[in-house]
Amino acid sequence: MEVKIGVQHAPREIVLESGVSAEEVESAVAAALTGKTQLLSLTDDKGRKVLVPADRLAYVEIGEPSTRRVGFGAL
Repeated sequence: MEVKIGVQHAPREIVLESGVSAEEVESAVAAALTGKTQLLSLTDDKGRKVLVPADRLAYVEIGEPSTRRVGFGAL
């Protein structure tokens, strides 16, 4: 699952590939925005943890899992 996180006052967005479902990402974002937690915490496919302060979240875009193409075939 591809997740893009926009952070206020940051020129670039955070992009990560995660193995969790869209519902789990959405519940983590909702918990951060409602004040249950002060940090949005997500873990990517390589085991790295991304922490974003909830008050700095601009947007979170949840996308479909991306498949990597291999080879030189015509599109």
